Order: sequence, then C-alpha cells, then structure tokens
Amino acid sequence: MKTRSIGAAVLLLLCPLLSVSAQDGFGFGFDDHTEEETAAPALPVSVKISGEVSSGLTLFPNDFTAEDKARAANLGDLFEGKLNFNASSRYADGLVNFNISPDSIRDLGLDRSLNPFHTPKLINEAYLRAYFGPVNIEGGFRKLTWGKADSLGPLDVTNPLDYSDLTNITDLLGRKIARPMVHAAWSAGDFSKLEAVFIPAFQGHRYELDSSGRWYPTAITGDRTAAMLNLVGAAALARSPQLGMGIAGIISGDPSLLPTLDGSLPSTAGLEYAQAGLRFTTTIAQADFGVQYYYGNLFRPSFSAAGVDAFLDTAAANLSNPNRDALAAAAKGLLHTEYNRYHQIGIDYAQVLFGFNTRSEFAANITKDLTGDDGTVYNPSLAWSLGFDRDVYRGINVNLQANESIRLMHDKVNSNPALDTEADSAATNTALTLRISKKLLQEKLELKLTNIWNIETMDLYCIPAVAYTLGDLTAELSGGVFGGKDGGELSQYRTNGFIKTVLTYSF
Repeated sequence: MKTRSIGAAVLLLLCPLLSVSAQDGFGFGFDDHTEEETAAPALPVSVKISGEVSSGLTLFPNDFTAEDKARAANLGDLFEGKLNFNASSRYADGLVNFNISPDSIRDLGLDRSLNPFHTPKLINEAYLRAYFGPVNIEGGFRKLTWGKADSLGPLDVTNPLDYSDLTNITDLLGRKIARPMVHAAWSAGDFSKLEAVFIPAFQGHRYELDSSGRWYPTAITGDRTAAMLNLVGAAALARSPQLGMGIAGIISGDPSLLPTLDGSLPSTAGLEYAQAGLRFTTTIAQADFGVQYYYGNLFRPSFSAAGVDAFLDTAAANLSNPNRDALAAAAKGLLHTEYNRYHQIGIDYAQVLFGFNTRSEFAANITKDLTGDDGTVYNPSLAWSLGFDRDVYRGINVNLQANESIRLMHDKVNSNPALDTEADSAATNTALTLRISKKLLQEKLELKLTNIWNIETMDLYCIPAVAYTLGDLTAELSGGVFGGKDGGELSQYRTNGFIKTVLTYSF
C-alpha cells in the first residue's frame, strides 16, 4: 500500500504539467460553447528521464577477524540506482527523483507512527516549481542549500543529514535528507534575491539506531548511559542498600533495560516543530553577500536524565518477582530526549581575492537556555566558517575549510553527562576539511584526497579516492581510515576502515 501511495503522489505531482488539448474531448457534458470557441493552444512540455545505475562492493578489513560472521559477510548494497523524472513548461517544472536500493526498499516498511512526515529513503527529491514573473514558488520534498560554504557550513540549516552510513560522507548533497517544504524566491533585479521557506514538520539527523550497528554513534550515547546507570545506582542506595543491590542485580541480569538512542527519540510530527526562515542575497562590486534569519530545531537531540524516581518506584515493587514489561516501560522514561528550538541570525560573504575563491559564514544560535544551566537544552552558541579553493600547481586544486562553534556560558554546564547534554565536552568544536584533487589523461582520471580533522578531540577521517571516467561510465576506488584519541566522534569508528569500489553508468 505504501508503494502505491508513493506512485499516486508522483502522478498528482506531474498531472498539472501535462497539457491536454481541447481536441481530446473530455468534459462533464454541460458546456454549450463550440470547439472553436473553447480551444486553446497547447503549451509545449519538455519531459526528461535520467538517472544512474551503480554496482559496488564495500569491504571492511577488520570484519575478517570479527566473531560476528554475519556482519563480516555484509558487503553493503551491491546495487543502487537513481531514477529522475523532470517535466517542464513555460510556467512550471515538476521533478521526481528516486533512490533505488535494497536499503531504500526496506525503509518503506518502517513504522511511521512517531513521525508521519518522515522522508522515505526512496525519495531523493519530489517537488513542483511554478513561475510567476520574478517570483518562483516550490512545494514538495526539497533539498535547499543556504550559505556559501563548500562543505557543511553553519548557515545550511534547512535539511538534516544522513549519518547512518559514513562511507559516502564526501557527497554533501547526497547525504542531505529532502524535507517537505514551501519555498519562494523573488529575484529583485539581476543580482539580488529574497527567499522565504516554511517547513511544516521536523526530522533530525538520521543515525544508525541499532546499538550493535556499525555506525551507531557511541560517542553521543555511550558515556551518557554509564553516567545514568551511576545516577540510578546512587539514588537507589540513598533509599536503601537493599534497593541498590536489587537494582544492580536487575540491570546486570537484563542489560537491555539500559536506555539507548534506539526508541528514545521523540515524535516530531505537529506544527510545534514547524520551521521558517528568510534569506536575502546580493552582489556589490565583485563581492557576494547574504543575510538570513531562521527559526527551527537543532538537528541533534539533547539527552538528560528523567524519570529516575519513577523507575526506582517500579523496581522497588518488583524486587522479589521482577516484572520485565513494567521495568522496561519505566526504563524508557530514564532518558529524556528532545530537539531544542532555536533562533539563528547569520551573514555570509564570498569573493575572489588574490586568485583565491574565498567564502565565509557567521551565525548566532540562540536557544531558550539563556542562563546556560538547563541541562536539557543546548547553550546558545556562535559559529563561523572560513574557506577557500584554488589551483595551486599544475592543475592541483586545493579546497580548505575551517568550521568552529563556540558555546556561550560554558562555565554553567554540569559535569555529569546524565544531567547535562553538553557535559564532558569542550567549549569549542573546531573542524578542518581539506580536499585535494588532480585530473589527468584529458580529465578522464581524477585523483582525490579528503581529510577531516577535529582539533579538540584530535580525531580524523582520511578518504583517498581515484576515479576514471569514460563517457557515461565511471569506475571509482576509494577507502576510509579513522583515527585519533578515544572518545572522538570520528575515532569511535577506527575499526570501520573500508575499501570501496563502485562502477556507475549515467544516462
């Protein structure tokens, strides 16, 4: 039924773009006008079908020595495809792009009860654009890019990202999750544009939610779970030694009671999660400027302890004969998660200076925790991005970008990760992204290297790649190496180093 509903949505989207002349002769039978009086010239419609088909393998060398043989045998989706439909006329465009893979097909069977506005992985983009002179209006599942940074910048706030597979992290547009939105753009002259966007529902970043999964974000949840266990144990001992020992026995006998990211994310359906923004861009002399305001939700959830007393009450009543269902229901309330609301005010600037294509962004993110001591809410922060690209020697292109966020009122953050979502983290988060590329053999062969460093946690992700293109066929070999100190959001995947080969045909 879900596949049929998506097909119906596609037909509804394309129907306004299909012109039917009066000579086709259908109606309701009560039109007294003659054919000559009612006939209108049909508008020309251009229909284009394109896409790509890919076949590839992803090998994780560490899995060959893993005890989990099923995981070692998993080589990823051996087939993936994109199918794009575009119909356009003088007054409108309609676009439907599909991601086709075993993973996107499996995703159709997931429960959408928590968020009926969840974007299926099958949909890359699907929207209608109408032209009203200098004003364009779009509606549908859209990927929108705000800001001027080449890689992810602080002003690119409309679409969440997919972190459930980090082997494709260099494809920013591919990692974006299309969201249902209404977007309007008014071209005020040749060099200025005013944009407005309204997103009626919310979806956070997409993570691997299975705690045994390869890309489960343990750096986000691991220490927090242990701290919450200590908090529950201390509270139980404060009531009585007997309850403390009983709690320890119950949890050691059933570790699945410990709270995890899986199943703890809140429902984000409803207009209380609606988002909206305005953006104005213009060109003055040789410089591009932009300014924007956005009101929405942070894509990363906040975590904090809740329901400790309720869990202890349930545990106390089940010490002699534990009721697993009652304990599991109470344990779900231990971890409180929410997506914090915030206001963003931002500016950006881009210009060619001394042969360098420079880009910069600055943003102020204002949450409701104006005193900095609310552990359930991220503190207000400042964020900036500065980058450039240039061909430096014999066609070697260098692209470097620095991103940093600066937490305000950092001294008010609680040191216990069970009580404050920002505990045990630095006041700043600084990342450098370096991309080096060189094309050879009349641009058929491309050598690429991407490096991502996190300064505070001293972890990194290095991605070398080589691609050979022959007409509409591309063969690419790439790899990934994670490293750095323990506890980093990249170093947590140090056993996930990979080798990936993909053959792609575009049509």
